[in-house]
Amino acid sequence: MKLTEVRYSGVKPVDGYGPGFVRIGGQVYEGMVLTGVTGTSQWGGYEDAQALVALAGQVDVLLVGTGGEIAHIPAGLRRTIEAAGIGVEVMNSPAACRTYNVLLNEGRRVALALIPV
Repeated sequence: MKLTEVRYSGVKPVDGYGPGFVRIGGQVYEGMVLTGVTGTSQWGGYEDAQALVALAGQVDVLLVGTGGEIAHIPAGLRRTIEAAGIGVEVMNSPAACRTYNVLLNEGRRVALALIPV
């Protein structure tokens, strides 16, 4: 089997997660985070739509990790994000982390809003 080196073109990947935290580019963040082309910062959760809308023009898709289990995000939040021209994909946080890394490796314009497991 041939192994291919993964390259992330300047955006830091998720390298680990666990109860209440995520590790991005070697740095541990506790609580909810937003990461992507603009860097990584704490995120205010579903009530913090402005941080997500601010990504308009910089990302094509936003992955939302909803914790240990998949859950719907508030319909109004989804409408607000989509109205800004950003696609939204919702999944549990472990799947969101893996998908984010794969899309980064493909060179896609992606961001991750994450509620930790």
